[in-house]
Amino acid sequence: MGQPIFYGSVHVLFYRNDEVLLLKRKNTGFMDGMWSVVAGRIDGAEEVVSAAIREAREEAGVDIDPSGIDVVGVMHRKNTSSEWIDFYLKVKSWKGDIVNKEPHKCEELRWFPLGDLPETVIPYVKSALARNHDRIWFESFGW
Repeated sequence: MGQPIFYGSVHVLFYRNDEVLLLKRKNTGFMDGMWSVVAGRIDGAEEVVSAAIREAREEAGVDIDPSGIDVVGVMHRKNTSSEWIDFYLKVKSWKGDIVNKEPHKCEELRWFPLGDLPETVIPYVKSALARNHDRIWFESFGW
């Protein structure tokens, strides 16, 4: 039996009408050139909603009140050498204009129609975007 090692991450879902905000990764060493959402690892001693608010500020330059964001899904994901617990959070409201605050790690931020996502969306993110975010969901991915 293997010793479990879990990493935690948050994926922040910004919606505008029938569009979702995606970012194109670069210079990260993981899925560079692929589209994802605002996301990042949960720091030690950090609560899930707080981590999502921090990532939104760091990557997209916006402020989110804790009442303006909800956990909508959880994914237990397996990579080749690690296991992740990913929390997906839907943003209901934010303050400020969305801008690329990390151009060294993000080639571009762009709104895409949900029905016309690019082919190069990271597969587990694409799966999460296809879920119903009106109720909480769970998925195992990569097993």
